Amino acid sequence: MDLQKLSADIQTETEKIIVGKSDKIRLLIMAVLADGHVLLDDLPGVGKTTLVKTISIALGCDFGRIQFVPDLLPSDIIGMQIYNQKTGDFELRQGPVMTNPAAGR
Repeated sequence: MDLQKLSADIQTETEKIIVGKSDKIRLLIMAVLADGHVLLDDLPGVGKTTLVKTISIALGCDFGRIQFVPDLLPSDIIGMQIYNQKTGDFELRQGPVMTNPAAGR
């Protein structure tokens, strides 16, 4: 598959929802195609979550979000074992860090 065409298609689909952030969209797409990682840090309410969720949908990937707050616990990030009274077993409730965007590709 032609990566340039794929990148352009993803950007076109994303820009149907996100307006005025072409540079950020292009950089996020490059990071995804390079199997990289991205930490988005910006002011509240500027559309970071919407941007990433839209790109995830365009790629057919899973989406997970971690809100970093002062009282954040490790279980909020990786998940935890929760007891299921119906089955009598513990079940893993995965946290947002367990989202694997590559699984959608």
